[in-house]
Amino acid sequence: MQGRVIDIHAHVVAADTTRYPFTPLGGHQSDWSRERPVSFERMIADMDEAGIARAALVQASTCYGYDNSYVADAVAAHPERFTGVFTVDVTQPDAPNRIRHWMRKRLKGLRVFIAGETAAAKDVRLDEPRSFPAWECVGEAGIPVCVQLRAAGLPQLVTVLERFPRVRIVLDHMARPAVDDGPPYGAASSLFALRLYPNLYLKLTTHNVRESRQGRATPESFFGRLVEKFGASRIAWGSNYPASDGTLAGVLAEARGALTSLSSEDRDWIFFRTGESLYPVLAEKTVGGANRGHDRPVSRRAARVPRGTTASRRRSGGG
Repeated sequence: MQGRVIDIHAHVVAADTTRYPFTPLGGHQSDWSRERPVSFERMIADMDEAGIARAALVQASTCYGYDNSYVADAVAAHPERFTGVFTVDVTQPDAPNRIRHWMRKRLKGLRVFIAGETAAAKDVRLDEPRSFPAWECVGEAGIPVCVQLRAAGLPQLVTVLERFPRVRIVLDHMARPAVDDGPPYGAASSLFALRLYPNLYLKLTTHNVRESRQGRATPESFFGRLVEKFGASRIAWGSNYPASDGTLAGVLAEARGALTSLSSEDRDWIFFRTGESLYPVLAEKTVGGANRGHDRPVSRRAARVPRGTTASRRRSGGG
């Protein structure tokens, strides 16, 4: 029997473009959101088919920009299945107020979008001082921040990690490291160096799964090294569906296949326990049996790293 799964990186796009107009960052809508949009109603059906208990819906910035209304409405309609990760312009003076606004809508995480298929401004930096009040706000609120950037931006990430040690930062797609050189993955050394920052978490997505087979890389050697350095309790799986092509069940099967060499305990952390630690609302007891056919969510207490486990040993001394 397959274990419980939480997806911490799924996107939804509404069919109703009047109620939810497109306002993509940079003015250019992403190809995936135009060619294969998935509504939150269909997302639930796809999750049921794949056997995914709950999901964090990440704002589709390349479709809706800073208007998080559709994600908020999805969470309001199905809080038993979804939480939401919103986006604001963190460089603006009103960013803390906007953060608090979306948190009142029951969204539980912030995303800072620096690099991707579209970008609002090519010269935006993650460590822009104007963004510091926003970082202080999320630190006080205790919500995690997802950041999307590429390897060239990792020094900026280090600045933020050091300046805001209370903020848990989740690196989307692990910054898409170059791994085709194979073991010991010297080209990805800047990623592995981040293991020294305990407030840094890695989001392992379909991009990483597929790229782990490029050149001399193998899923066994790359993900094995990743867990050795960071510990599985700092790694969480996200589908990136439907931005990554394929069915939700299909991309989950790809991820499971890529991680078969890991221990069952490490896979449990990657596929659900780390996600629950980042978004505790996803671990709360199911209301009214709404997760029919899925394993019962564990409590917040159960999501803690137990002493003596593989994950706890690596977390404390896996450097």
